[in-house]
Amino acid sequence: MPFTIASPAVVPVGPDAVAVPGSPAIANLTPRALHARLLANAALRRQRGLQRREEHRMDDAAYWINAAFSAVTKAAETRRVAATLP
Repeated sequence: MPFTIASPAVVPVGPDAVAVPGSPAIANLTPRALHARLLANAALRRQRGLQRREEHRMDDAAYWINAAFSAVTKAAETRRVAATLP
């Protein structure tokens, strides 16, 4: 039985060329917006870690609290790099 390969119905446009067809494109964020997003992510990770600690899931809590610390570190590094750009 012969078959043909159809072209996708949605073609990604913009900076996210490898997006799944139909998914929203990822916009290029300003350093300030990226910093804010990373800090919000860190806050959510810390809350998840504290919730796991209350549930006495210490291994999982330690993971999420350390993940929050790494997100804050990445946010600070992003902000530091952005400050040195012209």
